Amino acid sequence: MQLRPALALPLCLALAGALLPSARAGTIVELSAAASRPAANDRFHAQLYVEASAADAAEVANRLNRELGEALRIARQTRNLTVRSGNQHAYPVVNREQKIESWRMRGELLLEANDPATLSAAVTALQQQRLALAGISQQPSAATRKTAEEGATEDAIRAFEARAGQIARTLGKAYKIKRLSIAQESLAPPMLRGVAMAMEAKARAPMPLEPGESQVSVNVHGEIELAD
Repeated sequence: MQLRPALALPLCLALAGALLPSARAGTIVELSAAASRPAANDRFHAQLYVEASAADAAEVANRLNRELGEALRIARQTRNLTVRSGNQHAYPVVNREQKIESWRMRGELLLEANDPATLSAAVTALQQQRLALAGISQQPSAATRKTAEEGATEDAIRAFEARAGQIARTLGKAYKIKRLSIAQESLAPPMLRGVAMAMEAKARAPMPLEPGESQVSVNVHGEIELAD
């Protein structure tokens, strides 16, 4: 008689489990959608540099600092222009015997402006002060990119919903969204470099800069569950 309570408990649990409805998931479908919107390139960047060499490492550093200091003074005279120092590199020049003959140093100056004419005028003025142009790039400002991203995100989500609805209607089933992931990317024009930049190094007239557009893309990937 003492064994009956112990035997009754597993039996009750088994009966309760048999009466519970089974929670079976419907068919899972993975799908994705994408959308893009143009964003005006309203922020312009230029990278300039100057090089100096001398037999003594301290002397070459002094020469470079003087030239960069003068370049900063000239650049700061341009209104609505953001100016900052870039990277500096120093490396030895060796002879055939692998002994150091002299030192060479390179320093960069980085310019940013919202107006292409402002940037072009500053670049031209600095080129006349022995600075060389490494490249120019243009891209959307943070506010412009944000506006384009928001619009592209809405478009991509709508496209995802439209594709999910099409799949569900084709199969004659209802659906619900189980998971969504959203990723943004911005495709900006590459920085202009190479021969064209070298040809502009001695230009006295401001180079023409024509603003363009960047494509801001949003990808939506997720899963929907079709009701069985």
